[in-house]
Amino acid sequence: MLLRQLPPLKAILRGSLIERFKRCGRPGCKCARGIGHGPKVYLSVSMPKARPVMVYVPQEDRSQVEQFVANYRRTRQLLDEIAAINLELLRRREPID
Repeated sequence: MLLRQLPPLKAILRGSLIERFKRCGRPGCKCARGIGHGPKVYLSVSMPKARPVMVYVPQEDRSQVEQFVANYRRTRQLLDEIAAINLELLRRREPID
Protein backbone atom coordinates (compact mmCIF):
# COMPACT_ATOMS: atom_id res chain seq x y z
CA MET A 1 0.00 0.00 0.00
CA LEU A 2 1.35 3.40 -0.99
CA LEU A 3 0.30 5.15 2.23
CA ARG A 4 2.61 2.93 4.27
CA GLN A 5 5.56 4.03 2.12
CA LEU A 6 5.17 7.69 3.08
CA PRO A 7 8.10 8.97 5.15
CA PRO A 8 7.38 10.53 8.55
CA LEU A 9 5.79 13.89 7.78
CA LYS A 10 7.81 15.63 10.48
CA ALA A 11 11.00 14.62 8.62
CA ILE A 12 10.38 16.59 5.42
CA LEU A 13 12.11 19.65 3.98
CA ARG A 14 11.34 21.29 0.68
CA GLY A 15 14.30 22.59 -1.28
CA SER A 16 17.62 21.72 -2.82
CA LEU A 17 21.08 21.49 -1.30
CA ILE A 18 23.66 23.75 -2.90
CA GLU A 19 27.42 23.91 -2.29
CA ARG A 20 29.02 27.34 -2.48
CA PHE A 21 32.48 28.74 -2.02
CA LYS A 22 32.52 32.10 -0.24
CA ARG A 23 35.06 34.90 0.02
CA CYS A 24 35.60 36.32 3.49
CA GLY A 25 36.61 39.80 2.35
CA ARG A 26 39.99 39.97 4.08
CA PRO A 27 42.47 41.40 1.55
CA GLY A 28 45.36 39.07 2.44
CA CYS A 29 43.29 35.87 2.60
CA LYS A 30 43.93 33.08 0.11
CA CYS A 31 40.24 33.13 -0.82
CA ALA A 32 40.72 36.50 -2.53
CA ARG A 33 42.97 34.80 -5.10
CA GLY A 34 41.36 31.35 -5.22
CA ILE A 35 37.95 29.79 -5.32
CA GLY A 36 37.00 30.79 -1.78
CA HIS A 37 36.31 29.06 1.52
CA GLY A 38 34.16 25.98 1.45
CA PRO A 39 32.36 24.29 0.19
CA LYS A 40 29.57 25.63 2.38
CA VAL A 41 26.20 23.93 2.11
CA TYR A 42 22.92 25.83 1.81
CA LEU A 43 19.31 24.75 1.55
CA SER A 44 17.70 26.71 -1.28
CA VAL A 45 13.92 26.97 -0.96
CA SER A 46 11.63 28.47 -3.60
CA MET A 47 7.97 28.96 -2.74
CA PRO A 48 5.22 30.26 -5.01
CA LYS A 49 4.84 34.05 -4.87
CA ALA A 50 7.86 34.43 -2.57
CA ARG A 51 11.52 35.17 -2.99
CA PRO A 52 13.90 32.20 -2.85
CA VAL A 53 15.47 31.63 0.56
CA MET A 54 18.96 30.29 1.23
CA VAL A 55 19.59 28.77 4.66
CA TYR A 56 23.08 27.76 5.79
CA VAL A 57 23.35 24.07 6.73
CA PRO A 58 26.09 23.24 9.25
CA GLN A 59 28.24 20.29 8.20
CA GLU A 60 27.01 18.19 11.14
CA ASP A 61 23.39 18.60 9.93
CA ARG A 62 24.05 17.91 6.25
CA SER A 63 23.14 14.21 6.18
CA GLN A 64 19.90 14.79 8.07
CA VAL A 65 18.92 17.67 5.78
CA GLU A 66 19.74 15.53 2.72
CA GLN A 67 17.45 12.81 4.09
CA PHE A 68 14.65 15.30 4.80
CA VAL A 69 14.89 16.70 1.24
CA ALA A 70 14.81 13.14 -0.16
CA ASN A 71 11.75 12.45 2.02
CA TYR A 72 10.02 15.48 0.50
CA ARG A 73 10.69 14.24 -3.03
CA ARG A 74 9.52 10.73 -2.13
CA THR A 75 6.34 12.12 -0.56
CA ARG A 76 5.56 14.18 -3.68
CA GLN A 77 6.11 11.10 -5.87
CA LEU A 78 3.83 8.93 -3.73
CA LEU A 79 1.12 11.60 -3.58
CA ASP A 80 1.20 11.86 -7.38
CA GLU A 81 0.76 8.08 -7.63
CA ILE A 82 -2.12 8.11 -5.14
CA ALA A 83 -3.81 10.97 -6.99
CA ALA A 84 -3.48 9.10 -10.31
CA ILE A 85 -5.06 5.99 -8.80
CA ASN A 86 -7.92 8.02 -7.30
CA LEU A 87 -8.49 9.75 -10.65
CA GLU A 88 -8.74 6.40 -12.40
CA LEU A 89 -11.17 5.13 -9.75
CA LEU A 90 -13.29 8.24 -10.26
CA ARG A 91 -13.28 7.72 -14.03
CA ARG A 92 -14.42 4.11 -13.52
CA ARG A 93 -17.06 5.31 -11.05
CA GLU A 94 -15.58 3.03 -8.40
CA PRO A 95 -15.45 3.96 -4.71
CA ILE A 96 -12.44 6.02 -3.66
CA ASP A 97 -11.25 4.88 -0.25
